[in-house]
Amino acid sequence: MNKIFLSILGFLFFTQVSAQLLNEIGFFVGGTNYSGDIGNEAYIAPNRIGGSLLYKRNVSERLSLRSTISILPIADDDLNSSNIVRQQRAYNFSNTLYEVAIGMEFNYFNYDITSEYKNKTPYILLELAGFYYNVVSNQTNGEYNYSNKVAYAIPFGVGYKAKITKAFGFAIELRARYTFEDDLDYNNEKLYSLRFGNPKTNDWYFFSGVSVVYSFGRPPCAVPRQD
Repeated sequence: MNKIFLSILGFLFFTQVSAQLLNEIGFFVGGTNYSGDIGNEAYIAPNRIGGSLLYKRNVSERLSLRSTISILPIADDDLNSSNIVRQQRAYNFSNTLYEVAIGMEFNYFNYDITSEYKNKTPYILLELAGFYYNVVSNQTNGEYNYSNKVAYAIPFGVGYKAKITKAFGFAIELRARYTFEDDLDYNNEKLYSLRFGNPKTNDWYFFSGVSVVYSFGRPPCAVPRQD
């Protein structure tokens, strides 16, 4: 019974991938922002420009494995907040996150860039990400000392992608990252001058942008699509 089930599963898998292109490479460009203890309290309010390099492996017409390398500047100012307390405090900061993420992209509809009909779909994104950034490590003679820190985030997102040609496609995507850190804005509970905000809430960062990808590589013995 197990052999029959695996044979059926393998047949369905091959049927889905036999006509489409296996690989996609491309880039994202868009806006970044952070949500935490400084500045605008809105979750999605891009105020810096970031970018990503992207690679995807199409497992089926519904599922792709993907990886990205991203440079994501973040910054904010209490003067951008509608909170009067933050406005009076008038803190501001800037930082840059260097991120590597891997995950899965789930298409709402079957998607095949070589198809005349199945060439656009919304999708959802689930990933794991690691990133490094600057933090204040200590203070000497009134001057802050900085160091690099590696941290992790749980990214998820939504998007919409469509065909441009049989080899090129584009996507509009929003990614949200929940971090396990509260110091993207240089918050530091060990230093009185950098002890601010709510220590029980962690920081988020967001990236919303547009991508262009190039698709290539058919599976062995692939049959060209006739639709």
